[in-house]
Amino acid sequence: MEEDGDSLLIEDNYYQLLNVSKTATPEEINSAYRRCSRMFHPDKHSTDPNKQKWAEQIFNKVKEAYEVLSDSHKRAIYDTLGKRGLEVDGWEVIFRTRTPREIREEYERLKREREERRLQQSANPRGTITMSINATDMFTKYYDEYEILDEPSIIPSIEVSGMTIQQSIDAPVTLRNTVTLSGNISTQNGIGTGSVNISNRHLSSERGWTEFECGIGNGPVLGFKIFRTISRLMFVNCGTGLQFTPRGIVPSLVSTMALQLDAHSVGYLTYRVGGQGGSSMTSTYVRDSEKYHLNAAVQIGNPHSFISLNIMQKLPQHDLKLRLALKFGTFGAIAEYGAEKKVSQNSSVSAAVMLGVPSGVMLKLKWSCASQTIVVPIHLCEEVIPAPVFYATVVPVVSWLMLKKLILDPITREKQERDRQRSLEANFERLQEMQRQARATVELMRETYSRNRGDEEKKKGLVIIKALYGKLPSGASQHETGEEGIGDGAAESPSAYSEVIDVTIPLQCLVKDSRLELLEASKSELAGFYDPCVGEEKHLTVRYMFHNNLHLCTVSDKQALVLPSHSFRIKNRS
Repeated sequence: MEEDGDSLLIEDNYYQLLNVSKTATPEEINSAYRRCSRMFHPDKHSTDPNKQKWAEQIFNKVKEAYEVLSDSHKRAIYDTLGKRGLEVDGWEVIFRTRTPREIREEYERLKREREERRLQQSANPRGTITMSINATDMFTKYYDEYEILDEPSIIPSIEVSGMTIQQSIDAPVTLRNTVTLSGNISTQNGIGTGSVNISNRHLSSERGWTEFECGIGNGPVLGFKIFRTISRLMFVNCGTGLQFTPRGIVPSLVSTMALQLDAHSVGYLTYRVGGQGGSSMTSTYVRDSEKYHLNAAVQIGNPHSFISLNIMQKLPQHDLKLRLALKFGTFGAIAEYGAEKKVSQNSSVSAAVMLGVPSGVMLKLKWSCASQTIVVPIHLCEEVIPAPVFYATVVPVVSWLMLKKLILDPITREKQERDRQRSLEANFERLQEMQRQARATVELMRETYSRNRGDEEKKKGLVIIKALYGKLPSGASQHETGEEGIGDGAAESPSAYSEVIDVTIPLQCLVKDSRLELLEASKSELAGFYDPCVGEEKHLTVRYMFHNNLHLCTVSDKQALVLPSHSFRIKNRS
């Protein structure tokens, strides 16, 4: 299926139709095309008009796939954009003299232009709400010696000690100029502040940009920033500002130089002077890969110096990130551990426990949805003692499990079922046609199937006894491939709505020199297959003979499969 606005529509996969990989050589593509031609060429079925009609239709699809994959230019477009990319839309600028690499670069250029046009139509709002909660009374009660309490309160006092709201919007004026309006309101222990800033970023060239900023809050603020790429592996970012206060003008300067050390590592050197934060020199090392993220920093300055280490383990198969951070400095020490879970395409939740001296124990909850973020730091205790640490760790985990089981999982299942029904409705006629075509394809394969199976039986090679494809029975780990299984061939599936089809004939026809290889892609797109249960999880179960030994295996829909394999052999067979 496609992944854009027409994601519900099903289209052919040329690679799966020929059963070749995306890295297949021209020789492998030619060989696959010749194999399909021997089965589906209309001249081979001229004695039966009905079979000849289906053979012509299937052969045209095979020929279309071959013409695209054997042409390097068309193949590059198909790999980048899919079948729709082969249409004229936007590609009339591509000349036959261009190489496949130039075609892909042209696509990236067109994609950037579309993103720029989309950016002009969007304000790109970003916002963060931070609500600080003081819950220290839950674990360590504070008694004022001047306060007289008649009776101790059973319910602990929990108060909102501070709140900060930040919001910004972008206004792309031209392709090179973007105006950003931002503001924030903050209150802490009854004292409130606020500020409004406006800036204009000008893209001076592909190597850099400049930005002018002005604002008002605790006095007027003027700022100027510049970014410049020095080389392919190095860039410099420098910013200076002036803040006008009743006590005078406060200047500030921040300069950062970055150097890419290797494909996954970047080093930063940052110098700060002036402003409200004092002066400091910070050296940072960042390493980011598919499995983990590492951030180490050393800062020397006034009033604070510190050493910090931040490690994040990525578990993309579970949409989960685990984080551990340590920080030691002149202000004390902080240890932090937590997790972040992606709950949907654009939203995530996270929880972290911070143990600090002298800050105590804090639980930090965070929810992000698109460009909006809500942060709730909860101060539990001013000392590091076991009780708040235990509750800060256990309560978020238990709450998440209950929320997931009672609310999120039912919503996800309902959404999947709704998407499945929408897909069935959008592709009803297409699915019916695919079923009819798959059954016709099996009929055209019968002669090749008989010849291939006979040859394999003579040399005691790979013989497919039974192959079933579709949804597994409830609680089962494989399909039932005994005599009570579905009839021989997809054309004999018991009903149009069966969730399992017989694919013995198509699989045997893919056997070559006692070897069967299926790629890491949906098997519903193979010749003679179709999707018997759209939106459901599918598996393929194969029972086969090799060297007079019985074998049995079951693999998921998109799992690669290579037969024969000794690990699938059924032992102790009477």
